[in-house]
Amino acid sequence: MWRRTVSGVGLVDMASSTLALTLSLSTTTTTSTTSYSYQHRFPCPRIKLFSSKHRSFSVSASASTSNSLQALIFDCDGVILESEHLHRQAYNDAFVHFNVRCPSSSSPGPLNWDVQFYDELQNLIGGGKPKMRWYFKEHGWPTSTLFQTPPTNDEDRAKLIDTLQDWKTERYKEIIKSGTVKPRPGVLRLMDEARDAGKKLAVCSAATKSSVILCLENLIGIERFQGLDCFLAGDDVKEKKPDPSIYVTASKKLGISEKDCLVVEDSVIGLQAATQAGMSCVVTYTPSTAEQDFKEAIAIYPDLSNVRLKDLELLLQDVVAAK
Repeated sequence: MWRRTVSGVGLVDMASSTLALTLSLSTTTTTSTTSYSYQHRFPCPRIKLFSSKHRSFSVSASASTSNSLQALIFDCDGVILESEHLHRQAYNDAFVHFNVRCPSSSSPGPLNWDVQFYDELQNLIGGGKPKMRWYFKEHGWPTSTLFQTPPTNDEDRAKLIDTLQDWKTERYKEIIKSGTVKPRPGVLRLMDEARDAGKKLAVCSAATKSSVILCLENLIGIERFQGLDCFLAGDDVKEKKPDPSIYVTASKKLGISEKDCLVVEDSVIGLQAATQAGMSCVVTYTPSTAEQDFKEAIAIYPDLSNVRLKDLELLLQDVVAAK
């Protein structure tokens, strides 16, 4: 048995069930790539303690006999798979296919979103259609094989956005089905731990249902996908994240109180959706979200490779006890 008490607010290095106090975190990233599969190695996970008003935060393997964690809810893109580079490729392929050219662009070729810009856009605007609508509003509506002159009315602009998004979605599916995309470290093991422990499992994604189903069937397997207690996509709710609707709906479908649900997200947009729904949230950040402000998260990790179900149970128990 071990016990560690941390006073004040700081950063905690967590490996399996071992906590050690650290005053600062220097994150060095080494990235290796094979096809579309990224793996990132960071020196240590970051755990943000809840609030400075809690002068003593205690985590113990015997801290509580109650078990408040009843449902584990995963986002898909960025959590189950690292997908930003795949979506960016699919958008750029769509821009080439339809020869999309914006009037403000200095490039002689079709529109191309580079890595840095796409990361900024992804962190600013959630959802595919809103991204393009915002971009074209800011940089000018483009010419394309659909419209030789920039569309000027709402109907034509909607048609352009819908067509680009539909083609992009199909291209993204082709990439996923290629067999080169792998789930992020620790995801499948944690899902299996939760299932074996009798916890409810859910996936809540802002992406379109068809693309999420394809991702889940190919990455977690058909058996795990069909065994989910709840699956919701952007099509299932009127408002997308950071609106909390998708998590509120999940709580109702699961029949589990929000306080007994724990969400795994990768971005501040998803974190806001979870916390506004009254749920606790841990973050597994990606290279494009690593610098976001995750102060509302109860834990922050580079991935789930060293995270066990017991770790999450203890975290949620302390959150509930602190309220």
